[in-house]
Amino acid sequence: MILKKIVKVTFHQSACVLIEGDGVKILCDPWLVDGAYIGSWHIYPPYEFQPNEFNDVDYIYVSHIHPDHFNDKTLMQLNKDIPVLIHNFPIKVLKKNIERLGFKTIEIEHDIRTHLKNKIHINILAADDCDPQLCGKHIGCVNLMSPSGTNWIDTMCVIDDGDQVVVNTNDCPYELAQFAATRIKNNYEHVDMLLNGYAGASAYPHMFKMTDNEKEIAADTKKSINYKRGENYIKLLEPKYFMPFSGRYTLGGKLSIHYGKRGEPELEEGFNHLVSVIDQNKSKGILINAKETFDLTTEKSSNPYVPINLEEKKAYIKNVLSKRKMDYENDIEPSIEELKKLLIKSYERFERMRKKFNYNSDVVIIIGLSTSEFVIISCKGEKINFVNKEKLSIYNKYVKMSLDSKLLKLLLEGPSKAHWNIAEGGGHIYFERVPEKYELGLFYCLYNLYQ
Repeated sequence: MILKKIVKVTFHQSACVLIEGDGVKILCDPWLVDGAYIGSWHIYPPYEFQPNEFNDVDYIYVSHIHPDHFNDKTLMQLNKDIPVLIHNFPIKVLKKNIERLGFKTIEIEHDIRTHLKNKIHINILAADDCDPQLCGKHIGCVNLMSPSGTNWIDTMCVIDDGDQVVVNTNDCPYELAQFAATRIKNNYEHVDMLLNGYAGASAYPHMFKMTDNEKEIAADTKKSINYKRGENYIKLLEPKYFMPFSGRYTLGGKLSIHYGKRGEPELEEGFNHLVSVIDQNKSKGILINAKETFDLTTEKSSNPYVPINLEEKKAYIKNVLSKRKMDYENDIEPSIEELKKLLIKSYERFERMRKKFNYNSDVVIIIGLSTSEFVIISCKGEKINFVNKEKLSIYNKYVKMSLDSKLLKLLLEGPSKAHWNIAEGGGHIYFERVPEKYELGLFYCLYNLYQ
């Protein structure tokens, strides 16, 4: 009998790969439809999504809740009979959202090698903790004040057949997942293929008030930090092959003007950096185009990699993506009075959380309701005030946010409509900070600003 190994890794786009072995197919993090992150994230090169191509998939693995990994626009079009593998998170938001779409979830315990079918096993390991500063976010995904071990948001996985081993690190920043990655190093004799990040998607620095020179420096720093994370995974796990992936997106609509300013390298640029610093005799880098495969047995790709043409991409952004609309842009414009009522109600939750975690600060949150009216939210129990533009000059410590009033309404109505973390990650909020300092407690309280 011929042993059917993990013979294929097929790349689709961003973090979406299909891993096949011993008659089992596992589709990882399927984001294959434009418009993730409330409509701002798009796919380039354009992806031709044919849902019936995935009808024979045995399992779907979803690493975490972010919409370029848990993408409901994609999942809604896939076969609901395919079970979805997820980590057994203490907070059941991901599980509930997947099951709401009609899927059955299978929760896998942290760092337990679990048999799936035939010779195929999966091991899902949660990143050790959550720190939005390390992953590049400014508004946290979860309760950042909870005890350690309950803040897991990202996961990585190991898929093996008892011989060949594929490690998929998804979005896990190395600093947060170093312990989990070390567990993999200690528990598996070798790694045949490492799927690792090379970028760190966030709204910093392009959605922050900074000079062009400051943004350029921040973008270069961001790029270097994420390169180093990719290097660290490769050096620790010493895979036979590594393939940079995940975090590949292009902004559309009114945000398309930020192309090239995000500190996010093109895939080829990230790949070229990694192969320049990694010994290719120890760990060889590969790239494959969408719907192409790499065979771990023959050690060959189905076709040579074809780099994107940057001029064609710029033209596509200008002629196609720039004309796309965000999910909320066709909504009815809320009145100022409607927003004020929502803010008054939302502040009650904000204040409960502030008191619960004993957070006090002279910094205020300023949110624009129109070009002339603003809300001032105290971070030390002085409630909220609605002021006109002329009154803003009295505040010298603040985080000021500008966003579409239709999106603000959804955010204040609660996470079932829109989530502050997703809005920030999607680039829908423009920030101004004085002083230029990150306060974790402030952004956690902001995460709770909804009714």
